[in-house]
Amino acid sequence: MNFLYALDLVGTFVFALSGVLTASEKKFDVFGAAVIAFVTAIGGGTLRDMLIGDTPVGWMRDMNVLGVIGLAVVLGILFRRGIIRLRNTLFLFDSVGIGVFTVLGVQKALSFHLGGVVAVMMGTLSAVFVGVIRDILTNETPLIFRREIYATPCILGGSLYFLLMHLARPNLWLALGPALLITGVRLLAVKRHWALPRVH
Repeated sequence: MNFLYALDLVGTFVFALSGVLTASEKKFDVFGAAVIAFVTAIGGGTLRDMLIGDTPVGWMRDMNVLGVIGLAVVLGILFRRGIIRLRNTLFLFDSVGIGVFTVLGVQKALSFHLGGVVAVMMGTLSAVFVGVIRDILTNETPLIFRREIYATPCILGGSLYFLLMHLARPNLWLALGPALLITGVRLLAVKRHWALPRVH
């Protein structure tokens, strides 16, 4: 198991767990929580794979993904109160997750010989669309449409990764830089309350 794949599974777990917690806050039943966890964890990657024509989509070919989501659902339901106390830690992993998902999305789009702009779009979609689906299903305004900076770091990091891919052969360290950039900008944006200007 390579490092990026392991991070991909960690990101999937954290996104699924965030779905369970969101469902809990909305007083959903166990089935509803499982559905929200599932679509939160795989929604972005599924849409990306469908758009670029990579079918069956990734999670259908990798049972580890379903296992990780199932584990997140069980732990999220059984230990909900304890996990809520770890929200800051979960936020950190969530930020790492969007960094990893962006890089993996760009990488996958480029492997299908798509252009740079489309590849960055697919990477960003992989990372942020999970939250869009979760928020829509739980009747919230999607985070990506609010002032909080969420998609912008993905666009910056995805663009950097695309540029680096033209300077060197793909490798772990080449991917880690942009992923860490996305994570760092996201964390700083929340800590310092950075926001995009509103449309008046």
